[in-house]
Amino acid sequence: QVQLVESGGGLVQAGGSMRLSCTASDSSISVEAMGWYRQAPGKEREMVTLTTTNGYKKYSDSVKGRFTVSRDNAANTVSLQMDNLKAEDTGVYYCLADVDTDAGGLQNYWGPGTRVTVSS
Repeated sequence: QVQLVESGGGLVQAGGSMRLSCTASDSSISVEAMGWYRQAPGKEREMVTLTTTNGYKKYSDSVKGRFTVSRDNAANTVSLQMDNLKAEDTGVYYCLADVDTDAGGLQNYWGPGTRVTVSS
């Protein structure tokens, strides 16, 4: 069972910055993609960013130009640098890892979530 350990999060003022990190408990596994989702109060979980092993990166329109994802493939770690934070970025941020299975498919694993609160 793969566990994802998240760090970062907390309270920040609007316009400020924050960094989140996530590490898979097993560095020997093959992770196809890693990324971050978030869930704001009263809303559904939404994708923030995804990055694949070959370097492809995808961002939601709401964070483009403000958030930057980085990944260490060897360590199965993904980080999210969040700049110019806005009140609407408030929510619980979840790390996601798409892990290759022996059967040739992908298995999703989620972190427990870390809360980000942006005060206006």
